[in-house]
Amino acid sequence: MSSVPRPDRPDEGDLTARARIRDAALLQFAERGFNETTIRAIAEAAGVSSGLVQYHYRSKEALREACDRYAFDFFRQTKNEAHGKGQFADPNFLSIAFRTSFPVLRYLARALADGSASAAELFDELVEYTQDALWAGMPGVNPPPDHDREGLSAVLTAMQLGVLVLHPHLTRVLGSEIFSAQTYPRLVMALLDIHSHSLVTPETAAQARAGLADVQAVPPTAEE
Repeated sequence: MSSVPRPDRPDEGDLTARARIRDAALLQFAERGFNETTIRAIAEAAGVSSGLVQYHYRSKEALREACDRYAFDFFRQTKNEAHGKGQFADPNFLSIAFRTSFPVLRYLARALADGSASAAELFDELVEYTQDALWAGMPGVNPPPDHDREGLSAVLTAMQLGVLVLHPHLTRVLGSEIFSAQTYPRLVMALLDIHSHSLVTPETAAQARAGLADVQAVPPTAEE
């Protein structure tokens, strides 16, 4: 079975102080937010000194950049493993992927809601990855209509990440923590049902597209 990154428990080859600091920062940023997290808190969570944190990562901003990169790489690798190597049918892979993804998902939810330049860059990278994946012939994925790749990729990314950002409301409505092995599969199955089922009839879609095209053709007013 293919490996999945382990933000909650680094792989044997990743058991370094630098990796422990990054993993601790991932969890601290997710729990407290970037502004409220201190170098000291990260050092305590990682079991190292504050000086060692600053030795490996020059500043808290540099540490956030490392967390952003790790989260993006984890997101991309897990998606590629599931789609490209047919791991969707492997319960062992899914079990590990779910369990190890929760710290990353929590981090992404907090990072994307903070409105920082770092969050904007991370979102842009995810949009670019989504666009590449949709039209690169990824196994198990049907390429969508090709009239607006950028718009479709951006909206799809926002829809997927919006589920993470709104996790407190989903947890409340579903009655249990969504970042758990018991509830997260329910969330994913709901997303699969939405993506694999055409909710709008072709006739309704054609009518709506025609109407929207007419709206776009109207010149903007002075107020706009």
